Amino acid sequence: MEIRLTTAEIRTILQGCQYTLQLVGSSKDYRRLQSSEYFSTSNDVVLNDAFNILGEIVNAIDDVEQMIKQQTEKI
Repeated sequence: MEIRLTTAEIRTILQGCQYTLQLVGSSKDYRRLQSSEYFSTSNDVVLNDAFNILGEIVNAIDDVEQMIKQQTEKI
């Protein structure tokens, strides 16, 4: 079964994920965990990296939509 999402729905979901990551990152418990000497990831990434990556993806989607809009206006 294929899930069908519009571009607007994809953007909303990604931005919702960003908001969720922001909430988690702002919690005292998470900051305590992340600052622990035992906290590590295989690529030394932190929650804020995931937040930033989602932002880049949303920006890339916006760029594609803008390019498509410009191309269709030329026709």
